[in-house]
Amino acid sequence: KPLPDDLFPKIDFFTPNETETQFYTGLNPGRDLRSARQAADLLLAKGVAHVVITLGGRGAFYASGGIYKLYPAFPITPVDTTAAGDAFNGGLAVMLAEGKSIPEAIRFANAAGAVCAMRAGAQSAIGSRQEIEMLIQSHPEEKYLRGNDCTC
Repeated sequence: KPLPDDLFPKIDFFTPNETETQFYTGLNPGRDLRSARQAADLLLAKGVAHVVITLGGRGAFYASGGIYKLYPAFPITPVDTTAAGDAFNGGLAVMLAEGKSIPEAIRFANAAGAVCAMRAGAQSAIGSRQEIEMLIQSHPEEKYLRGNDCTC
């Protein structure tokens, strides 16, 4: 069921996956980064402050205030992605609640989703903070924190 239009301006962070993004915008963000940007722009135009579209194994596309970035996914071999989106959202919320920057929050969220996807199951697959931080430490490359600017 769609959200009422008057609700969007009250949303600080909207984190749809590809299917949900297509539902709300009519655009498939998984097709290419230009489509992800166009979909994000439609959501921003509805009043959302920050849009983070989860793109599975490609990472997370962030848009807000004229900034468009793709934060790449950590290189893993997925086993079961059932709760990866939930883990992503939980990780993002924890980092934002702790006052971390948006790039730090998205990197942690990507890692939380990745740890979860490496296991079978849903709730039992969600990783501990220590496991998530270990994945981040094992991939110190700056691209996971700063993302890649999208000029699409």
